[in-house]
Amino acid sequence: MRYIACASSETRRTRSSGQERWTIGPDGRKRRRRKKVSGGGADSPLSPSSPARGLGEPSSPSQLSVSQVEEYMLQASPVLEAFGNAKTLRNDNSSRFGKWINVHFDRKGTIAGAEIKTYLLEKARVIHQTAGERNYHIFYQVLSGRKPELIERCLVVQDPYQYGNICMGEVTIKGLDDGEELEATQESFEVLEFSPEIIDGIYKISMAILHFQCMSFKKKQREEQGEPDGTEAADKCAYLFGLNSADMLKYLCSPRVKVGSEYVTKGQTPNQILYARGALAKAI
Repeated sequence: MRYIACASSETRRTRSSGQERWTIGPDGRKRRRRKKVSGGGADSPLSPSSPARGLGEPSSPSQLSVSQVEEYMLQASPVLEAFGNAKTLRNDNSSRFGKWINVHFDRKGTIAGAEIKTYLLEKARVIHQTAGERNYHIFYQVLSGRKPELIERCLVVQDPYQYGNICMGEVTIKGLDDGEELEATQESFEVLEFSPEIIDGIYKISMAILHFQCMSFKKKQREEQGEPDGTEAADKCAYLFGLNSADMLKYLCSPRVKVGSEYVTKGQTPNQILYARGALAKAI
């Protein structure tokens, strides 16, 4: 997202034949493409059907000023970084996802809109980090306690060492205040016009992953199949996901699989259940 600021200051040009389009690739290099535009049709960068509206979903895109469009674009950065950046051995704020940014300029050289496409998220980091690295920033931002109401609503405690999937490496970054970053993330959500309900849902789903990874399983007596070893973490997780706790545990331990034209229930060992737990956490 930092490329947007560079593009807006370095690549403003006026062309009489149509719109000039700079494409910022995942390697950070700018590639120029030309695209004919015809006013405010369906393919206009700020038309209701355009992907550019995904940056903030304003109710009346035709009324947006240039400064508002630029603000939407720049304010997407804190959200993308919170959910897609993490500390690595070489970089305290490394982008762990690929992003392709198309920045659109009108004939006057001002920003008309943008499209942001993400891909190749490093999902494995959600459940595992190497020594010296950290999970995605959003987990530590919420646990910072800067917004106590989030701690209460998400049923979490502020100690990151209580959650095994975010304390395998580092839990803090020198010179970085996770509380301040949380405020920036929240402000970004609001500028982009996310509704309070959606914002609350995003936080709850993110923190539910912490509870999800705390679920433990054990062998049944005289059997190889696994069963839940307590339900506290599962109950919290299911509440945040909006699921039934008993059903969630049932299908984790004994999933239904299709054999031929029929479905059968398959028992799983504790290790198989843990593998399924990790796969689901990464998928979420």
